[in-house]
Amino acid sequence: MENFIVSARKYRPVTFDTVVGQGSITATLKNAIKNNQLAQAYLFCGPRGVGKTTCSRIFAKTINCLNLTEDMEACNECESCRAFNENRSYNIHELDAASNNSVDDIRQLIDKVRIPPQIGRYSVYIVDEVHMLSAAAFNAFLKTLEEPPAHAKFILATTEKHKILPTILSRCQIFDFNRMKVEDIVKHLQNLAQKEGIDADPNGLNVIAQKADGGMRDALSFFDQIVSFSGKKFTYQDVINNLNVLDYEYYFKLIDYFRDGDVNNALLAFNEILNKGFDAHHFVSGLSQHIRDIMVSRDPATLQLLEVGADIRDRYKKQAQECPLPFLYTALNITNRCDLDYRESKSKRLLVELMLMQLCNIGGKITAQQSAPQTSAASSVSPSSSAPSSSTPSVSAPSVETFHETSLQTSNNQPPQTSNNQPTQTSPQPAAQPAQRPASSVSIKDYLKHKNDVAQQEAQNRSQESTAAKIQNVTECQDFTQEQVAQLWAKLAEIYKTKKPRLHAIFASSVPEIKENYVLEMTLQNSLQNDAINEVKAGFVNYIRQQLHNGKIEVITKVDATQAAAIPYTDSDKFKYLSQQNENLNVLKKDLDLDF
Repeated sequence: MENFIVSARKYRPVTFDTVVGQGSITATLKNAIKNNQLAQAYLFCGPRGVGKTTCSRIFAKTINCLNLTEDMEACNECESCRAFNENRSYNIHELDAASNNSVDDIRQLIDKVRIPPQIGRYSVYIVDEVHMLSAAAFNAFLKTLEEPPAHAKFILATTEKHKILPTILSRCQIFDFNRMKVEDIVKHLQNLAQKEGIDADPNGLNVIAQKADGGMRDALSFFDQIVSFSGKKFTYQDVINNLNVLDYEYYFKLIDYFRDGDVNNALLAFNEILNKGFDAHHFVSGLSQHIRDIMVSRDPATLQLLEVGADIRDRYKKQAQECPLPFLYTALNITNRCDLDYRESKSKRLLVELMLMQLCNIGGKITAQQSAPQTSAASSVSPSSSAPSSSTPSVSAPSVETFHETSLQTSNNQPPQTSNNQPTQTSPQPAAQPAQRPASSVSIKDYLKHKNDVAQQEAQNRSQESTAAKIQNVTECQDFTQEQVAQLWAKLAEIYKTKKPRLHAIFASSVPEIKENYVLEMTLQNSLQNDAINEVKAGFVNYIRQQLHNGKIEVITKVDATQAAAIPYTDSDKFKYLSQQNENLNVLKKDLDLDF
């Protein structure tokens, strides 16, 4: 039975021309050989599986070839090339620095460097994973690396250049290997499948290339795995089943559910994905990538950023025309926020389901806005009442935004009055309407500018309406009762409960008393509470005036010194208070020699 050789070894490049995806590096090395400008040391760095060790071997073989071709490739016929191909060359030495990382190992290497080559001109030393050498080994290697014998050449390979000492880097010519492009990997796999007589689906090869994440060795390993699973013919479905890759179809369906506001089907699709064994975090990152791919599919200029097959590319272009830009921006922001919060979440499934609900919500809103008839903003504003109700004011549930905003700013002059002595209502300005253009023709810059203009106009309208309402309330002067004040203070305490617990405690325990001329007097326990109230006084006083329909209300504070003295604050005061309740605490403190 013939031994099986994996594709990564069987089809390892043997010449510079067969190296995939590293054209600039191979061209530089060939020019150096042609011009006889060989450095004493080279450093090949880059991700795994991109050809560092392969290029090292080809370079070592080529510089020792006795009959180079016109394009600076090894002839594969001379004694040096045949020795290399048969793994019996004594001119090329490979050292694994991961297992030979001590000073003694480097000393043995330095002793070998003195021996000249038997065949060829150079002794080449390839040190793989060189970043694993210890600091002492690096220091022992410095002198030999900088001034080796004329026949010695060093090629160092690593995936983590940042771990190598700067003194080593300064003695080497550095070549940074790039990640393999998806199209380069797909093309190489197609050539390999043709040589092996395998009928491979192009979409399946594209999935393999994306799964490899820029590494050719990983791509070849996945290819062998799929061939072992399905034989001489495999389809896109075989690839996603064997490599545990989430199908594009789920993401396309989910985008349709989001646009239609279909929460039920979105949650059922996510449950089906979990039942198939996929990780929820992997699903979230995949959904973010899918939305990103839709965005780059909207413009032919950015379509080249889409690394998928031709059939899938057409589906992306079609769905991109169906999704408006506001939907894509908001959806990408929601998925990115879910991705960031996933690790810290206690209920990860609920977090993802909440993300799906939010995505369906924005899709439903945008669909409703697109189907609604265009009406003028002025006609959609309902007129506010021109006179306050004469009945006793009832305290409504307070709004957090009402008194956390800036204080009511009014001029000293009286507001203009109408003929019936009612304050004039400031009519809102019509909101800016977006230009009726197809969603696909709106650029990102124009959309953001339009969105900013609309937000500023709406803020100005709200400010004018709020100012008119506040002026109306300030001009009123209705009576109120102590019960209404207590009810309003309870509402204020409830609002501050989550945002500022300290203010919540103050409002809950210090209900003011009504004095003459609509003055409310709060009795506080200490000066710290007084300072805290003064910080937010301007905001909540205006709120109280609006709720009680009385513009003359004033709030004053006073500190009750006797009440403050009765409450223990320091550790010693607390212990004194507790020891009065239980005398055994003094005995315990004395016997055990305790401190606060």
